[in-house]
Amino acid sequence: RWLVLALMAVGLVAAGCGDDGGGAAGEDGEPIKIGASLPLTGEFSEPGKAAQQGYKVWEAMINEQGGLIDGRRVQMVIKDDQSNQNTIVSDYNALISRDQVDLLLGTFSSLLNLPASTVAERNRMLYVEPAGGAPELFDRGYKYLFFAQQATADKQGDVWANWLTTDVPENERPKTAAYPTLDDPFAQPTSEGIEKILSGAGIETVYRKTYTIDNPNLDAIANAVKATGADLVVNGATFEDGVGMVRALRKAGYTPEWFYQTTAPSLGDQYRKAIGEGTTEGVFYAVSHSKEAKTPGNPEFVAKYQEMYGGTEVPEDAADAYATAEVLTAAVKAVGTIERDRQIELADWLRENQVDTILGPLSWDDQGRPEGEFLVGQWQSGVPEIVLPDEAATTEKIIPGWRPQ
Repeated sequence: RWLVLALMAVGLVAAGCGDDGGGAAGEDGEPIKIGASLPLTGEFSEPGKAAQQGYKVWEAMINEQGGLIDGRRVQMVIKDDQSNQNTIVSDYNALISRDQVDLLLGTFSSLLNLPASTVAERNRMLYVEPAGGAPELFDRGYKYLFFAQQATADKQGDVWANWLTTDVPENERPKTAAYPTLDDPFAQPTSEGIEKILSGAGIETVYRKTYTIDNPNLDAIANAVKATGADLVVNGATFEDGVGMVRALRKAGYTPEWFYQTTAPSLGDQYRKAIGEGTTEGVFYAVSHSKEAKTPGNPEFVAKYQEMYGGTEVPEDAADAYATAEVLTAAVKAVGTIERDRQIELADWLRENQVDTILGPLSWDDQGRPEGEFLVGQWQSGVPEIVLPDEAATTEKIIPGWRPQ
C-alpha cells in the first residue's frame, strides 16, 4: 500500500521540475536559504515537530558561529507537508523553483522521503535526510541521496536481536514472539529484520499482522496477541500507533515478558507523558542518539536544545535532524560551494569521507546507505537509558523484560 501511494506521488514530480542549473545562490552576504518540508501536522506530526526543532537549533548555532560559508548566515525555509505524499512533492518543487533555496534538507519518514528525494534528484540537488531508512530508497541508483543515521531500517534492530539471542541465557530468552506491524516502509523492514534473527535462533513466530494507520483496530490486535500468549511483542510502529498499541495491550490486560517497539519510545518526554511513566519500565528500542554521548558537539547541542525548547529529554528526531544539517555543513565547507550545478561535488565528497556528528561518525556506501550500527535504548525508572553497545551505555543495568508498574 505505501509503495503504491509513493509511486503515485513520484509521478507528480516531473511537472514541477525544470530548474536545471545554476540556482540562486544569491549575492555575497545574503543569507543562504535552506529548504525543507516537514510533517508538522497529520500522523507524523510529533517526530516532524521534533525534526523542525533540530533544524532550528542548527540554524541558531551555525549563525552564532559566523555562518555556513564565506561568513554568510543561513535561513531555514520550512513548509508543512501535512504528512501527505502529494503535498511534499509540491513543497519541494516550490522550495526549489519559487523560493529559490540554495540547499535542501530532508523530511521525516521513508514514506515522505521517497517522493521528496526524487524531486531533489531530478533537480540535481544534494538531499540528506534525517529519518528515512527504508531499504527501497537506496535501490534506485540515486546520486544525491544520503541517510544521516547509522543504518537502514532492516538493520536497525540487529544489535538488540543479536544480544537477545547470544548474551541472554537460553532459559531466560523468550520462546515465542508476536509482530504487530504498521504498514510503513520503515516499520516493516525493521520488524522483519528482527524476526529473521530471532527465528534463526529458534524463537517461534506465533503472530504477524500488518495494520494501517487509518484503521489500525489496535484493541482487536492486542486481544489477538494476548490469545497467542507470546513471550515477546515486537511492535513496528511510529508515534501515534505506538502509543495506541501500548494502551491497547494494557486495556487487554496483557503484559508480555518482553516488549520492543520502534520510533515511539525514542520521543522522550512525549512518550512518557502519553503512556505514563510507570508503563515505560523495561521497554526496549533502537535509537540513534544519546544526550549523554560525548560525541563531538553533542554537549553543546543538548544545551542549546534545552535552552530553546526546555524539557528533560532531547527527542531522537531532533538530534537526527541536527546531525543531518551537520552532514550538509561538512560537505559544503569541504567543497567550498553551494552552487546548484556543483552539488554533485558535495555528494561525491560524502561518498568518499566520514563525517563526525553528534550521533557519532557517519559514512556511506555508493548508494547513500549508512554503514554503522544503532544504539539500543531501554526505559528505566522513567528515564531513557542506552544499554548497548557497552562502550556507549549510560547504565550497566539491563532490565530483563517489560516491567510496567
